[in-house]
Amino acid sequence: RLAMTKCAPAPARDDQILARQLAALAHPVRLTILRALACSERSCCKDVVDRLPLAQSTVSQHLKVLAEAGLVKVDRRRPHSHYRLDREALAGLCMRLSDFSGECLSPADTMSAPDLKETPFV
Repeated sequence: RLAMTKCAPAPARDDQILARQLAALAHPVRLTILRALACSERSCCKDVVDRLPLAQSTVSQHLKVLAEAGLVKVDRRRPHSHYRLDREALAGLCMRLSDFSGECLSPADTMSAPDLKETPFV
């Protein structure tokens, strides 16, 4: 049984940012895109398309979602837009998620957490 923790509501803005960024990460293709962007200083949409078995329009839509969530920066120079991973935003997401889990879990909860690598998806 998990232990109860102190309740401390987070600022509403942090919750909105966290929810928007987690929603953007909730698609496997977007995770793959972020990994691809992490491997280069900047990439155009075609560079990302070349790494995925998806149409350019699909990749473009996923890049738009990631940019709107603040996880990807866009440089809109002609003739191509260039995308890059916003490493500071990703680090901020990690901190917000850590703060959130700290609010919801006690140290005893994290000590008894199962190894997620062994947890099958249902």
